[in-house]
Amino acid sequence: MTLTVSDAESEGQPSPPTQRVVRVIELLADDPGAAITLAEIVRRTGFSRATAHAVLAQLTRSGWVTREDGHFTIGAGFVALARHAERGYPLRRLAAPLVHELAADLDMPVFLAERQGTRITVTELVGIPAMDWIRPGRHIPLRPPVCREFIAWSPEEDIEDWVGSAPDGARDRLREVLEVICDRGYAVERLTADHAEMIGALASLKDSPVSDTLRSRVAGLLTELTTIDYLPEESHGHVAVVTVGAPIIDPSGVVVASIVACPNREMLATELEQMGKVVVAAADRVAEAFGR
Repeated sequence: MTLTVSDAESEGQPSPPTQRVVRVIELLADDPGAAITLAEIVRRTGFSRATAHAVLAQLTRSGWVTREDGHFTIGAGFVALARHAERGYPLRRLAAPLVHELAADLDMPVFLAERQGTRITVTELVGIPAMDWIRPGRHIPLRPPVCREFIAWSPEEDIEDWVGSAPDGARDRLREVLEVICDRGYAVERLTADHAEMIGALASLKDSPVSDTLRSRVAGLLTELTTIDYLPEESHGHVAVVTVGAPIIDPSGVVVASIVACPNREMLATELEQMGKVVVAAADRVAEAFGR
């Protein structure tokens, strides 16, 4: 899994005022404990000072944002609303205890990622992953080469569409990897030093007022630099593993979420295989409870 690149999944014309409100809320919610100044919000959103001030003034009046000593944080009104809305997501309630249990058993960070249209959202996180882009509320576009466990069990036409959006040089590898993921039950993210530096570059772009085209080009470059997953003939000796993700499949056969463990270290291939089985078992328990 990797960083946010904005995606357009709604129909009709966009509403800039609404987009500005959403952008400010996402920025403040990204680190709920942090207090951010107006100048910092202007810098990270690219809004004019007058626009940012107007948005924050309305959010403050509504109780969604709190201002204290010139710093802004998420307000109690928004937190209460979010908690009320969360009651409508039974999957999250069912998965949370198992995510905590798995994190304790493996002694590493674990998170739940749920599919919402064409993007994946981190909705539950236990522990502090080494990768700072993994945090509650983080959105990840459902684009190659990441989130493979959400695609591997899809109908063939959906797989072809997804693979077809990858750079030409990655497509054969992706098709082969998706078959392997179906066979063993989980996806593995591996990083090289170059890949880690590119993730840092993408992180810096997230809060910069750059175009979606530039973000997409950088994401494409990341795909080209990445060795995607492990094939059976590559999984021997010591392997570098960042995340291990297993799908949660609903009664209709659709992957609606995944449970992802974050070892972020080298390990023996046999240890990876055992970890994968444990993560798959946890995901299957959530799927079973969800289907009742």
